Amino acid sequence: MSLEEQLKKAFPNHKARNIQINGESSVDSILTQGDPIFCLFEKRKGKPITILENFKIPTLEIKKIEKELKIKFSVGGTCKDGKIIIQGNLRDKIMLFLNNKGFKTKRIGG
Repeated sequence: MSLEEQLKKAFPNHKARNIQINGESSVDSILTQGDPIFCLFEKRKGKPITILENFKIPTLEIKKIEKELKIKFSVGGTCKDGKIIIQGNLRDKIMLFLNNKGFKTKRIGG
């Protein structure tokens, strides 16, 4: 059962509204991400980073996820061009965190 179906079952009288955020449409209470989020590891200037890409949600929501990740794992990071860049090799922890939030993830490389 998908998240959308679960929410409809729990709140049968709720009607989701479509809202526009920076020209991107979003559903008020249900964020849907059909394709998996790619989680890859790179080294830049000799330091490890984790990159999350392929988000299909509004930029505002991506920034909220980035902030949650930085606070939860006590690391630095940024959000650029629809990608989240986190300092350190935290792929496994980040993938588990995103899976618990209802996102599909796919590990890329190594």
